[in-house]
Amino acid sequence: MVTSTTGIPARQLSFLTPDCGLCLRWADRRHSWRHRSEGGFDRARYEVAPIRDDATARAYCERNHYTGSYPAARLRYGLYERGGALAGVVVLAVPARAAVLTTVFPLLVPYRESLELGRLVLADRVPANAKSWMLARVWELAAQEGVRGVVSFSDPLPRCRADGSEVFPGHVGIVYQAANATYLGRATPRTLALLPDGTVFSDRARQKVRGGERGHAYAERLLRRWGAPPRRPGDDSAVWLGTALAAAGVRRVRHPGMHRYAFAVGPARRTVTVAGARHPYPKQRDSVT
Repeated sequence: MVTSTTGIPARQLSFLTPDCGLCLRWADRRHSWRHRSEGGFDRARYEVAPIRDDATARAYCERNHYTGSYPAARLRYGLYERGGALAGVVVLAVPARAAVLTTVFPLLVPYRESLELGRLVLADRVPANAKSWMLARVWELAAQEGVRGVVSFSDPLPRCRADGSEVFPGHVGIVYQAANATYLGRATPRTLALLPDGTVFSDRARQKVRGGERGHAYAERLLRRWGAPPRRPGDDSAVWLGTALAAAGVRRVRHPGMHRYAFAVGPARRTVTVAGARHPYPKQRDSVT
């Protein structure tokens, strides 16, 4: 049975919807929930400001986000409490393929006028209703840097460890809907390779191992950490990878595709062209199969 670290029974979490009133928070890579009815968010106690150094934003995301990872950042913004404590981070990132941006914003210059919302992480102590307020401030600041469009994805598929305990509850983009984003339907379905701790062993990591590309040693160490045998000199990389994935207990899970949202930002946002058909906002998380 899937268990939850939130204090809310997992059977209730499986029916999360945008109108349930719960807001997702993170601390030490574990999620928790704040309810909008609790109130308590006083915008006068917070400010949003650029984070000039990559190290601060990286450390915060790697310490708190469930993936323990950090995207290729272009712009970074922090939610600061009165007194200067960092209580949240937003990262506007550069995706691996420009098509992620140009498919949605065909008339904007990718990586400069359009970016991806790579991370949105708020501390569990921050009251509900803070995310949409923070995003509005981020859009104002990003527009001053020439950004006119932001693509964002929400992942509706829960992640579980091999023992069934929940790592990530999945979300349909409640905060994006509250911020009036344009919903453009699903991205491409794919199959995920999940390590026993519920994190994804990416397609790119597998490609690095097969091709002996830069970074393959780290990917191989990750598999060995979960019980894969060492790769010996002369081993065929593809054959070793198949054996290593099985030995590490990697599970294959079908993902039906991320939810894709678009934000036009800045004073001239009404003139920004957003390509693709508009769809009604999604209301339910996916189930794990």
